[in-house]
Amino acid sequence: MPRLSHLISPLVLAMALTSGAVHARTFVYVSNAADGTVSTFRMNEQSGELTAVQTVTSGKNVMPMTVSPDRRHLYAAVRSTPYNVQSYSIDTQDGHLTLLATTPVDESLAYISLDNTGKSLFGSSYDNDVLTVNPIVNGVVTGPATQSLKTEQHAHSVRIDHSNQYLYVANLGGQQVYQYRYDAASGKVTANDPAKVASPQGIGPRHTELSPDNRFLYVLGELHDSVITYALDSKTGQLHQFAVTAGLPADTTLVPGAPRGPDRVKTPGMQPHADNSNDIWAADIHITSDGNFLYTSERTSSVLSLFKVNKANGALTFVKTFKTEKQPRGFGITPDSKFLICSGEKSTQVSVFAIDGHSGELTLKSQAPVGNGANWVSIVKR
Repeated sequence: MPRLSHLISPLVLAMALTSGAVHARTFVYVSNAADGTVSTFRMNEQSGELTAVQTVTSGKNVMPMTVSPDRRHLYAAVRSTPYNVQSYSIDTQDGHLTLLATTPVDESLAYISLDNTGKSLFGSSYDNDVLTVNPIVNGVVTGPATQSLKTEQHAHSVRIDHSNQYLYVANLGGQQVYQYRYDAASGKVTANDPAKVASPQGIGPRHTELSPDNRFLYVLGELHDSVITYALDSKTGQLHQFAVTAGLPADTTLVPGAPRGPDRVKTPGMQPHADNSNDIWAADIHITSDGNFLYTSERTSSVLSLFKVNKANGALTFVKTFKTEKQPRGFGITPDSKFLICSGEKSTQVSVFAIDGHSGELTLKSQAPVGNGANWVSIVKR
């Protein structure tokens, strides 16, 4: 009988030997606002260790980033003048970024995201209280914006639901979550009915996260470090609040925060504090892909908070906090739910935590150097 290796063509053998590597590439991108750069890392999927690959110059105050659904493009918004969004291609082999275009935009965008086809880029402006929509053609953001929709004060994030029909904008100062409909064929955004849903006063709606089954929207309150749980009606896109869960221990010494920046918020009790050194200042929120655990970050105390998720009814249970990088502005979770990568605005390194699959608890595995003002973390698995 001939040996098996003689029956396998060299091409097939090469494909078999390399297929594992092709499907085991995870890249991590960190925007460094103060340096105006984006750092690229290759992640060891077993240990979580990060290896530096590249640092590209983007622009002062480069902050929010988002990745295309096909994981071939990364977009980064520069929040210093002239405001712009940069479109990068991602090398599928080593994660290198190549700048394709720099597109001027009218606003300083605090958050950017895409629709699920990768044809529209949504932006929210904290400074000018608007939602913007820009088309994407062949992986490149084009301008000017096709829509600019006014919101209440401090539009802080914008996310499309998993069905690609409903869009949500959290307004920190306005104490509202705006509800829109999205038509993928035309790329047009229109107000839902009703157009917005109120959040608890003083909580400061900031970033949002969807449950993997698309039944719940979780909204992080920046000023209380609490998470508002909304049920999402799949037929209408309407949100219905049913719970608010605190993300800090009952004995915390921090006090409820207030909006940062210019005093444009008229809500009583929400004026900027002269001394905000002890204010609650929550930043980011993410859920594991299996839907079991949700995490938030709080910048004043530099902690990550863990919540267990009841997937049957969407309810959250606060578990504990974990110390992390100083002033943790952003973090990300790998698609396999194994690792959490956290940056700190006042740290020049990122931390990689292993996620316990049974408890959700975090264990520090490694750290890697980044630039100054690290704030946004995007993860791409090839």
